[in-house]
Amino acid sequence: MDAMEVIFTRRSIRKYSNKSISEEIITDLLKAATSAPSAGNQQPWHFIIIDDKSTFKQFQKYHNSAKMLMDAQIGILICSDLNLVKHEKMWIQDCAAATQNILLASRALGLGSCWLGVYPREKRIENLRNLLNIPENIIPFSLISIGYTDEVQQKVDRYNKSRIHYNKW
Repeated sequence: MDAMEVIFTRRSIRKYSNKSISEEIITDLLKAATSAPSAGNQQPWHFIIIDDKSTFKQFQKYHNSAKMLMDAQIGILICSDLNLVKHEKMWIQDCAAATQNILLASRALGLGSCWLGVYPREKRIENLRNLLNIPENIIPFSLISIGYTDEVQQKVDRYNKSRIHYNKW
């Protein structure tokens, strides 16, 4: 699948099969994440791979849209290490780019995925810190549910010419 097809057919997937994801594919997803652009090359990210269903069940208490985690094979929590930040608040963009790379790589590898927002919701951040023993200098940013799916990810045209401006508004 070429890059444009991956981009145009990527969708939030919430239904997964029981097929397990290999360590090699998980490593590829993480390599994709760490290939994301980063302000000043600060690369502030850390990743927590979650495959424990009881952890997923606990997380559902903190996130009202997290039901799909119970069917997902893994979750990847993208976090920022404030001790690695060189450019204040740019870590948000860095972690968003890493998140998007995982979503696109998942699609390219034949997986389904869904971005669950964590930051800037303070309750979600604190609950995840407590649940996963995350240090104070680490900020949970997003959680991605990942698994194989039978859902067809079709191309949807979201291009809206009325929102395109050249040189000025």
